[in-house]
Amino acid sequence: MFLIAAILTFAVFFANVAMGAFTGTTFIGDLGEMLVLLAASIFFVVAILKREADRENRKNG
Repeated sequence: MFLIAAILTFAVFFANVAMGAFTGTTFIGDLGEMLVLLAASIFFVVAILKREADRENRKNG
């Protein structure tokens, strides 16, 4: 679930950057862009930590 959220938020970030590069207009400002990238990073870290915890639980139990 968190990995899907990370992918979706990064896709929003990427779409905003690509749109800004190709058309010169964006739908998210600088601060919003930073917050979307921060959210994507946090979701990714949580997903990886959960996956490692699950692997550790399977190994020990």
